[in-house]
Amino acid sequence: MTDTRPQGVFVSTISARTIIFANGLLADPAAARAAIGPGDRLIAADGGLHHLRALGLWPHVLIGDLDSVTPDEAAEAQAAGAQVRRFSPRKDQTDLELAVRLALDEGAQDVLIFGALGARWDQTLANLLLLAHPDFRVARIRLVDGAQVITVIQGRSVIEGQPGDTVSLISLQSDAGGVTTDGLEYPLQRGRLAFGSTLGVSNVLLGRAATVTVEEGLVACIVIGRPNTDKERKA
Repeated sequence: MTDTRPQGVFVSTISARTIIFANGLLADPAAARAAIGPGDRLIAADGGLHHLRALGLWPHVLIGDLDSVTPDEAAEAQAAGAQVRRFSPRKDQTDLELAVRLALDEGAQDVLIFGALGARWDQTLANLLLLAHPDFRVARIRLVDGAQVITVIQGRSVIEGQPGDTVSLISLQSDAGGVTTDGLEYPLQRGRLAFGSTLGVSNVLLGRAATVTVEEGLVACIVIGRPNTDKERKA
């Protein structure tokens, strides 16, 4: 695919959608590249810069303590038009949290995060739980890891995917009450998902969309796209 995005200085207009690249594993680089539209704002959380460069792109902003980026790489990004926001290593937030806070401060309503999961369980768990932070519930924030999309539901939310996709609902904050689903194979009607329970794991999406309502608590929603069997048969 030809990259039509400018490779030099970017226009400073802030879009409604921000895409953040963290320094974890990027499970499907091609899918991540395909997800980026011409109006999306790109933020590299420290070493997430390497993922963007591998995709042939520069970020609009490079943020973090930059311990995973060399001075030459940071200078190159700045020369290409990126804002570089460097923090002390003795900070109270991870680089990814700084990136999310920046996106919301800039007015983003829709945030996609790539590269948030990886070999370090502490970082992975912290990144997952960022979605539950009270400050971050003003926007739609999703972690994307290959065919898996993770978000947090409080109130009513629409889940999108393909028929047959796996959908798991896991309580994050004590017990989740008043959980109602419409469009999943195993429905709930004002049910309860106990904290630590596996009741909501491995449900199935019946159509292209389903709704989930959570009256009490917070629920992590993980949608796992099923393999494309048509492509597998042609391979």
